[in-house]
Amino acid sequence: MELEFSTYDPCWEEEENSIKASKFSEAQIAFVLKQAEDGTPVGEVCRKAGISDATFYNWRKKYAGLMPSEMKRLRQLEEENAKLKRIVADLSLDKAMLQDVLSKKL
Repeated sequence: MELEFSTYDPCWEEEENSIKASKFSEAQIAFVLKQAEDGTPVGEVCRKAGISDATFYNWRKKYAGLMPSEMKRLRQLEEENAKLKRIVADLSLDKAMLQDVLSKKL
């Protein structure tokens, strides 16, 4: 019985490409947050930006006090973290299957 284990899975590429990327750049998000911080009512800021109140509050919770470059780095780190978690999960499954095969052979 020959088993092949691989950390490459083409489904990951499709999965990564299907994740909806924000149509707003870090600079645009920072601008929206700054407007509200400067006293413009949140409803007005959201209406002008074409976003929901929920999106605004999610951005504020996630990016409060960050500069656009820091926001970009945060996004990159989150993407890298998600990719690494998928790799760890795949390798853990590979390990479990190998251990199962080894235990049956012994």
